[in-house]
Amino acid sequence: MGSSSLIGVVDILDKIDSVMYYPILIIVMTIAGLYFTVRTKGVQIRLFPESVRLLKEPPEDKKNVSSLQAMLVSTASRVGTGNIVGVSTAICLGGPGACFWMWLMCIVGASSAFIESTLAQVYKRKNEDGECYGGPAYYIEKALKAPFVAAVFCVFLIATYAVGFNLLCSYNLQSTFETYSFYDPDKTPIIVGLILAVLTGYCLLGGGKRIVKLTSIIVPVMGIAYVLISLIVIFRNIVHIPAMFKMIFEDAFDFKAIFGGMAGSCLIYGVKRGLYSNEAGVGSAPNASASAKVSHPAKQGLVQTLSVYIDTLLLCTATALMCLSSGVERSKAVSGAPYVQNAISTVFGKAGPTFITVAMVLFAFTTLLGNLYYVDNALIFLNKKRQPSKLFMQCFHIVCAIIVLIGAVIPMNAAWAAADITMGGMTLINLPVCMLLGDVAIKTLKDYEKQKKEGKKPVFKAKDIGLDDTELDFWK
Repeated sequence: MGSSSLIGVVDILDKIDSVMYYPILIIVMTIAGLYFTVRTKGVQIRLFPESVRLLKEPPEDKKNVSSLQAMLVSTASRVGTGNIVGVSTAICLGGPGACFWMWLMCIVGASSAFIESTLAQVYKRKNEDGECYGGPAYYIEKALKAPFVAAVFCVFLIATYAVGFNLLCSYNLQSTFETYSFYDPDKTPIIVGLILAVLTGYCLLGGGKRIVKLTSIIVPVMGIAYVLISLIVIFRNIVHIPAMFKMIFEDAFDFKAIFGGMAGSCLIYGVKRGLYSNEAGVGSAPNASASAKVSHPAKQGLVQTLSVYIDTLLLCTATALMCLSSGVERSKAVSGAPYVQNAISTVFGKAGPTFITVAMVLFAFTTLLGNLYYVDNALIFLNKKRQPSKLFMQCFHIVCAIIVLIGAVIPMNAAWAAADITMGGMTLINLPVCMLLGDVAIKTLKDYEKQKKEGKKPVFKAKDIGLDDTELDFWK
């Protein structure tokens, strides 16, 4: 493909991306989030202490997945390169006000996360081993009796997690090497892409189990270390904190500038990058939520709101405040990893960018493999609930590895647009479905709160909220 053809494709992706988020997605997300917040009386804020308490509850059976374990799986898929590069891009291209809109959409969107995860629990299925599984495709099929819509959702999920997100993840990783003197824009991305593609392919095709196990241990530690290092940078620049918050709020409410260039405004970038990072309402986390064995579906819904907060209010905010308090120049030229690396180097010198590179390598690798966990579920659904053949999966995983290689060499705006568009497609199916089925989740919440007030340990029975339990695998 020639450079002019590539530019043409990128322009088309940018235009689709812009229209999809403004006005379509921003309206759908806002209406859904506010609707769920009002109907649940602000469940994501009101029952925050209960959400924290539920994390301490042991699983019903040690062999089964607990609420905490399911939350950690979905948090692991949320936490990744978007927490570092996504936030940096939003600030550099949209302005510091993007932080405020990210926070606001996180709090409002947490109600959507509650609804989708509660629905996934209500309509989860049981396999031959007695383990549970499910997600949006299953509650669309079972509750709405719309198997075609469920199949379309699965197609978008595969496009998002096997293509869009993996293209972007690979691009974000190679971009962290731009700060080093050995970086050659013609050669380095290809080398990084090849190494990452081979390593990903090796693990997907059955090898590298030790690598996967090691990274699953290191990544949570790296996430904590990242927050601590961000705090050190913020406290070293504590004199700039008041001016920084003033800058965030002034930019966030500069409506003349926002409406003057909506597509590139802090509002749109805050919404886009916030959604990319925490995935509230996208329909990904319910796939993990359905695997938990709990006594009441509302428990998993409450726990999932915490996952959204951890991702955005903790990790994304750590990146934003570290960068803005450091006072380093923000511009299109440094958008992405370089802006974060420049900020951290103001305190840690040359060791700072190296730490970011190591963190990005680990985050990117686990994100690439974690993304494909969701893809496997979608492929099984499309294959009439059967595991695809070994040959098909091998070929599919080789294609996934090639996509990782391509992601390292494509332009930045192409990588972001591909991820935004595929994720937007998932969201535009999942959120309207959640609004149609919202009454089920809201009645489930009321049943949970009623039992709590009566001093009982909440146990869910489908008939108590008017559901036909003969159509469900659980909650008899």
